[in-house]
Amino acid sequence: MTSPSDPTPPGWPGIPPRWTSSAKSGVGTALRASGRTWFTLSHGIVNEVYYSRIDQACTRDLGLIVTDGVRFFSEEKRHTQHEVTTVADGIPAFRVVNTCREGRYRIEKEILADPSREVVLQRITFVPLVGTLSGYSVHVLLAPHLENAGNGNTAWVDEVKGVPMLLAVRNGTALALACSAGWKKRSAGFVGVSDGWQDLRQHSQMEWTYDRAENGNVALTGEVDLMASRGQFVLALGFGLTHTEAGHRAIASLWDGFDKAAADYRGDWEAWQRTLRPLERPRPGARDLYRVSTAVLRTHESSRFPGGLIASLSIPWGFSKDDGDLGGYHLAWPRDLVESAGGLLAAGALEEVGRILRYLAVTQEADGHWPQNMWLDGAPYWNGIQMDETGFPILLVDLARRSGALAEPDLARLWPMVRRAAGFLVQNGPVTQQDRWEEDPGYSPFTLAVEVAALLCAADLADQVEPGLAAYLRETADAWNAAIERWTYVTGTDLARELGVDGYYVRIAPTDAADAASPATGFVPIKNRPPGQSAEAASHIISPDALALVRFGLRAADDPRIVNTVKAIDSLLKVDTPSGPLWRRYNGDGYGEHQDGSPFDGTGIGRPWPLLTGERAHYELAAGRLEEAEALTSALSRFANEGGLLPEQTWDGADSPEHELVFGKPTGSAMPLVWAHAEYVKLCRSLADGRVFDMPPQPVQRYQVLRVDSPHAIWRFNHKCLLMPFGKRLRLEVLEPALVHWSPDGWRTIIDTPTCDTGLGIHVADLPSETLQAGVPLNFTFFWPAAARWEGRDFTVTVAPPTSSHRGRA
Repeated sequence: MTSPSDPTPPGWPGIPPRWTSSAKSGVGTALRASGRTWFTLSHGIVNEVYYSRIDQACTRDLGLIVTDGVRFFSEEKRHTQHEVTTVADGIPAFRVVNTCREGRYRIEKEILADPSREVVLQRITFVPLVGTLSGYSVHVLLAPHLENAGNGNTAWVDEVKGVPMLLAVRNGTALALACSAGWKKRSAGFVGVSDGWQDLRQHSQMEWTYDRAENGNVALTGEVDLMASRGQFVLALGFGLTHTEAGHRAIASLWDGFDKAAADYRGDWEAWQRTLRPLERPRPGARDLYRVSTAVLRTHESSRFPGGLIASLSIPWGFSKDDGDLGGYHLAWPRDLVESAGGLLAAGALEEVGRILRYLAVTQEADGHWPQNMWLDGAPYWNGIQMDETGFPILLVDLARRSGALAEPDLARLWPMVRRAAGFLVQNGPVTQQDRWEEDPGYSPFTLAVEVAALLCAADLADQVEPGLAAYLRETADAWNAAIERWTYVTGTDLARELGVDGYYVRIAPTDAADAASPATGFVPIKNRPPGQSAEAASHIISPDALALVRFGLRAADDPRIVNTVKAIDSLLKVDTPSGPLWRRYNGDGYGEHQDGSPFDGTGIGRPWPLLTGERAHYELAAGRLEEAEALTSALSRFANEGGLLPEQTWDGADSPEHELVFGKPTGSAMPLVWAHAEYVKLCRSLADGRVFDMPPQPVQRYQVLRVDSPHAIWRFNHKCLLMPFGKRLRLEVLEPALVHWSPDGWRTIIDTPTCDTGLGIHVADLPSETLQAGVPLNFTFFWPAAARWEGRDFTVTVAPPTSSHRGRA
C-alpha cells in the first residue's frame, strides 16, 4: 500500500463497478422544477440519486460507517436494524432510524430534496447507546456513479469558496458533498483497493487521506467532526455541470437551512395531494397506500421533460449489474407511462395527464409508433416494437376525454397523434413483434384487446374530424375481434383435459396462426430459458393476459371461454401467500431469480407479480363479485413493503437469508414498480365507482351489447391467411395502390379489381363473397401502377367448409 502521505491512491481503476439493491424503501423528489434531483433509499441509506434527468443515475450509495478507532467497525447498511417512515402518507420525505445490532448506537435521519436547488439533504443525529460521543467516529462513504456509469469517474477532495468538500465529476456532470459540521479527514480512492471502506475495515480509523482518484470506479470518504456538531449534522449532496456549481448549490442549501427546505418540500406535496380525489379511507393507524401510490406516481415524472414518467427508480438485481445495463428501469415505457397516467387520472390529477399526453405526442415516431422503451428525450433504448404500446396512447386520449381532462381544442391538437398511431396499427397489426412482457412475437390476447379497443376509440374521435376514416377503423377492429378465438383459443388439448375445461386462451400464438387450424399446432420460443429449453407448444402456455379481453371490453367476464381460462390460470399460475394470492405471468416464465435465490442473469424462474393480483381484482369487479375484488385489493396493499412500495415480483420459494429473500416478500426485481401503484390507484377508483375505471365503453357496446360480427376475412403481406372462414368477404390490404388480378376458378375466369385508399396508408380491395366457393382455391396477384410492374407470384386463399351453424342458417 502506498504511503498515506502520497496524494495518489493505488489500485486504479478499482474493481468492476456494480449498482446496488433494487429493494427500495423510499423514493422522493421535490415538486418544483428548480429541484431536479430524485433520491432512493434502501437498507437505511441513500442509494441512487438521479440528476438532472430522472433517467440519469449519479450515485451508487451514500451511507455511514461507525468506528471506535481501535477494533469496532459498523456499516449502517449492513450492521443495523432499519426503520423507515414518511413524515405523512403521500409526502415522500423520510425518517430513518438505524439501530446498531450490537446495541452500541442509533442513527436518526431526515431525508428530502431541496425544492430550491439540485441538492439532496440529510439531517443526521448520532446517538451513543453505549459509552459517550467521544468514543465514536462517524464517516461518510459516497460512491459516485455519474451519468449512469461506475467507470470513468474522477473523485477528489478540495474546497469551494473555503468550504471543504468531497467532489466528483464525469464528463459534464459533477457532485459535491458538504457537511454542516465540517470534515476532520477526507480521502478519495479506488473501490476495492484504496477506498475508505477498505481503510476503515482494516484500521477502524482513517489512515489514508488521498487527494484524487482519477478516471475509475471511485469512492469518497469523510470523517465528520462529531464533537463540534454534538452529534447532529446536515449532509448536502449538490449537483451541477461543474464541481463549483455543485459546490455552490450545496453551500446555498446549508445556508438556507434544513428546516426551510423541509417546510417548502412538505408544503408543496401537501398542496398537490389536496388537489386529488380522496378515494381511500384507511383504518386508524393504517398506512394510506392510495396516497403513497399517488406520490410514487408523481415522483417518477421528469421535470426536464414534463409528462415523461419512468418505470421505476431502480435497477433490478442492481447489485449484480455493471455499466452494461445503462437503462435499468429508469426509462420510459409507453405502456407503463399510459398505465401510470390512468392512475393519475383516476386520482383526479388532470393537469399531470395533460402533460403526459403532450409528452407522448412529442415522442411519437414519424410512422406512428412509440419505441419499446426510451430515454426521456425520446431516444430509443431497446428497438423492439410492441403493438399495445401504440394502442395505449389512443386509449388514454379517449379515457381522458371521457374523464373531463380534455377540452375540444385539446382533442383537435391530439388528433394527428391518434391518427398516426391508428395508421400504424392497421398497417402493421394484428401480430405484434413483442408481447407486453418484452418477449415473443405472435397473436397475444392482451395485445389484440388493446389494438381492437384502440381502433374503436380512434374511430369515435375520427367521427368528429375525419368521418371518412371511422368506418374502416371499425371494420378492421371487427375483423380482428372476430378472429381472436381462431387465433388464440384452443380446445380439446391434453392440458384442457387435465385441467377439466373445454379450452382456454393461450398466452401467445405463433405468427403463422392465421394459416393454421388452431394455435395448438404451433410453437413459441420462450425467452429467459437455458439453451435448448426455449421451444414450447403454444397450446401449453397460459397467462393472465387473456383477462385483458374483459378489461378492455371485448368479452364479458362470464363468457364461458373466459371462465375456462380463469380456471386454467388458477390451476397453473396462482400462488397463495400469507398476504394473499398472487399470479405468475405464464407457466415456464424465466424472468426471476434462480431456484437457489441467486439473481436473474438472463435465465431464471419467473416469480409472481402483485400487479397481476390487481388485474385479477379488476376482473372480479367486472364479473360483479365486489367482495372478492375488495379482498384482492386489500391483498395487493399487503404486498407493499415497510415504506409502502409495491415490488415487481414476490418471492415464492423457501426463505433464503443469504439473498434476503423471504416467502411472500419482495424479490430483487424492480421496486417500486410504478405500474403496480397505478393499478392500485385505479382499483381504489374502480371500487368507489362500482365499475372498472379504465374499461372503454366502445367494445362493450359493440361486441357485448350489439354483438357486431365482421363480414371480412383479411389477407395482407404480413398476415397471409391461406384458409378463410365460410361466408366471409375476402379483403385484400396492401400498403400502396394496386390492381388485384384474381380468379375464383383456377384462372378460367379473370377479374381485375382496383384497390381503394382508406386514408391511413392502407389500400383495400373487397372480393365479393358470392363468387367464392367452399373448398375451391381463389388465386390472385397484384399489379403495382406506380412502379408499372407485376408482383411476380400468385397467392391462394381457400374458403373453409361451412360449419353446422352456417348450414343451419341456410
